[in-house]
Amino acid sequence: MRGILFAIAGGAFITLQSVANARISEGIGSWQAATITQLTGFVTAFIIFMFVRDGKWQDLKQVKPWYAAGGALAAVIIFGNIVAIQQIGVTMAVSGVLIAQLIITFLIDSTGAFGVVKQKMRLPQFIGIGMMIIGVIILGI
Repeated sequence: MRGILFAIAGGAFITLQSVANARISEGIGSWQAATITQLTGFVTAFIIFMFVRDGKWQDLKQVKPWYAAGGALAAVIIFGNIVAIQQIGVTMAVSGVLIAQLIITFLIDSTGAFGVVKQKMRLPQFIGIGMMIIGVIILGI
């Protein structure tokens, strides 16, 4: 249950962050907004880390470089969300993001990529993704 609550909170904050970034970018530019977001995110994460201290910096050596580059991916995500919201609105932008996330996570789960436990995908999973895509198409009409 706790994981579901964190997922819901994360989804809500992603949407709020995307809208805030789109508004910020109108005044200063998209990459500037992404920079501010990354900086404030770093400061916030660092402050939380100073209190929680749930790991060791020495363990960073064990992380594959591709995984350590997650922050770089976040910069592209932020920029993409900013541009999408400005061009197609919040609902369609978030819908597109959700569809992309579902497709990629489906591929990761079904192939066992990135070392995750391979999941068996059956007809209900295919139907669910198809229904979401149809829902977004209906939203856009």
